[in-house]
Amino acid sequence: MRPSDAGVLAALVERNRSFLRPWEPHRPDDYFTVAGQRQTIEWSWEQQALGVLVPQVILLDDEVVGRVTLERVTYGASRSCELHCWVSEHVNGRGVATDAVGQMRQYAFDVLELHRIQAANLVHNQAAHKVLERNGFVPIGLAPRYLHVAGRWQDHVLFQVLAE
Repeated sequence: MRPSDAGVLAALVERNRSFLRPWEPHRPDDYFTVAGQRQTIEWSWEQQALGVLVPQVILLDDEVVGRVTLERVTYGASRSCELHCWVSEHVNGRGVATDAVGQMRQYAFDVLELHRIQAANLVHNQAAHKVLERNGFVPIGLAPRYLHVAGRWQDHVLFQVLAE
């Protein structure tokens, strides 16, 4: 993800605003602007420089179609991170998210040498569950009222995958 992606990302999140609304936290209107995406990219780069975030855009035929991120990267005894991913509605269901998650899984284990990746999905988001399961993630429990998504606290299924 580069600062030059701000315009493309702004157009993408605006175009997918309704599609993503049920799965994401509330976003202020400025998030959907070039300035808002530039701010998100700058923050992401700061966090990446600290070694706690790996932000990536998802490309399909040289078109930005989503984002995949490793967050809260920790070392020491934990050696773990959290994975977040979304793709544009026009590529949803085509294996793009599955591919992106697989590439980030490989990066987390082979390059960052992490031990564990965790992901949380809304209980009713079966498509996202399948993306994780296709990449070796297994459900490890239910987190009641885990995240504030779509305007309310919602239960999430927690998944993990461990390095072999």
